[in-house]
Amino acid sequence: MDIALLTKAVVMGIVEGLTEFLPISSTGHLILAGALLGFDDDKAKVFDIAIQTGAIFAVILVYWQKIRTTLVELPTQKRAQQFVLNVLIGFLPAVVLGLLFGKVIKEHLFTPVVVATTFIVGGFIILWAEKRQAAGGTAVRVTDADDMTWKDALKVGLVQCLAMIPGTSRSGATIIGGMLLGLSRKAATDFSFYLAIPTLIGAGVYSLYKERALLTMADVPMFSVGLVMSFLSAWLCVRWLLRFIATHSFVGFAWYRIAFGIVVLVTAWTGTVRWAP
Repeated sequence: MDIALLTKAVVMGIVEGLTEFLPISSTGHLILAGALLGFDDDKAKVFDIAIQTGAIFAVILVYWQKIRTTLVELPTQKRAQQFVLNVLIGFLPAVVLGLLFGKVIKEHLFTPVVVATTFIVGGFIILWAEKRQAAGGTAVRVTDADDMTWKDALKVGLVQCLAMIPGTSRSGATIIGGMLLGLSRKAATDFSFYLAIPTLIGAGVYSLYKERALLTMADVPMFSVGLVMSFLSAWLCVRWLLRFIATHSFVGFAWYRIAFGIVVLVTAWTGTVRWAP
């Protein structure tokens, strides 16, 4: 058993769980953490995607009552049927664009400098969106995710595709995008979590299947540790975030993105930190 490798899996799992549902980009943080740890080969990239499933199990646990009720009511209740349809509609754009452009994006954009730049740009977008909402620039049309139309779901799904660019943040794109489209902060956050379930499970399963030749039974401990740590840290993070958004905006996350992005760019340009390409 490689203790050093398992330690890296622990760190990466915690990073994934803590950042997956915050508007700060889990993929970006995993790329940076992997660069620092020397955990950035092809197998590590599969690992990064696969452990997202652990974070999704945390969401399923937190929202279990809603998920259970929806499944029970699905055969007979129109509201439950519309909710499931909305999630599927929101999920579809990521499937199509992911299959078309995923490989090219991974080959050319998964670098620390791209991530840092996207951190900064995304931070300023969040500041603009929060300022716009505070000034009443976007009227709230939808206060509950159950009240979304299929058009709302499709628009949020299209915005989610921006997260294919590492450093953008899937949760950040869907939450801030949803708010700009007229969803309340809570409705946008809830739908972002619901949309994450098929999106991240699908990405994990597809990645494992596509890259199965890279994996052996010897990798099971590493992946298991990453999944468990991702689940535990994501469970704590999701519960905290749902309480946080009740009384706070995302401005703090925006400034974090900007500051962190600047630090990465400066250390890369000065050679203080030798980030992997």
